Amino acid sequence: MASITPISQTQPLSNKRQFSTTKLPTHFTASSNFNSSVLTRKFSSASHSTAGIVARSLKKKMVIVSVATTEKQKKRYPGEAKGFVEEMRFVAMKLHTRDQAKEGEKEPEGLPLAKWEPSIEGYLRFLVDSKLVYDTLERIVQKEAFPEWIIWDEHACMSEFRNTGLERTGSLAKDLEWFKEQGHLIPEPSSPGVSYALYLEELSMKDPQAFLCHFYNIYFAHSAGGRMIGKKVAEKILNKRELEFYKWDGDLSQLLQNSREKLNKVAESWNREEKDHCLEETEKSFNFSGDILLLILS
Repeated sequence: MASITPISQTQPLSNKRQFSTTKLPTHFTASSNFNSSVLTRKFSSASHSTAGIVARSLKKKMVIVSVATTEKQKKRYPGEAKGFVEEMRFVAMKLHTRDQAKEGEKEPEGLPLAKWEPSIEGYLRFLVDSKLVYDTLERIVQKEAFPEWIIWDEHACMSEFRNTGLERTGSLAKDLEWFKEQGHLIPEPSSPGVSYALYLEELSMKDPQAFLCHFYNIYFAHSAGGRMIGKKVAEKILNKRELEFYKWDGDLSQLLQNSREKLNKVAESWNREEKDHCLEETEKSFNFSGDILLLILS
């Protein structure tokens, strides 16, 4: 901070430009009872007082600016204190409707889940398209050769997301085989599933933040809302049969926590702009998954 040098008590008054135009009262002359040394001390005292006021004012302003800058630097995003996965969860919850989650902000669209009238044919379309998406996602993370972005640092790479225990391809294959044994025709993948699978392939080659946003939302959403939907559908058309799609080997909460920690670790190397880019992809993930979910009612 620039300092303000006070007027020296030993420097002649006439050398200071700020006082050169000041006309002294006639009674402050050499013949006055007040000698020049007394006058100099008075003006010097006044100068010190003025300098002190200015200095304190400048210091106060700098403190205010410093505090404001610090507060800006310390700005917290919702969920940030608990790790980046909590930020993703916060954004995802806001995209739910109020009847789906207490944190939801969207207005309900269409029939509520309780009033759904699913069909076996529609449910099979949903399962087939879901399998295509999971198969694509799991094949991508199992690749031996990846684009350069896959390696974030020596401790975090795409291999971290292999064999998490959350994989669903094998379970869906068993479920579709069971339906086939019951005499049902297994359809080919439809547009919603194909479009999402192609999009994931595209992201995996050029956009790590967006890709991991979908990775998180696909697996974590299925472990929560997905299970609830599966239970409701099973009650209506499967005589309450629980499909393999909704079962996991081991403690699901621990499997989720393990993946949560890995995602947080990877996101530690991202700057704020990259994190925001990841969060912005959430709505697109919801739209793709929503299109596949609606196949249940087709």
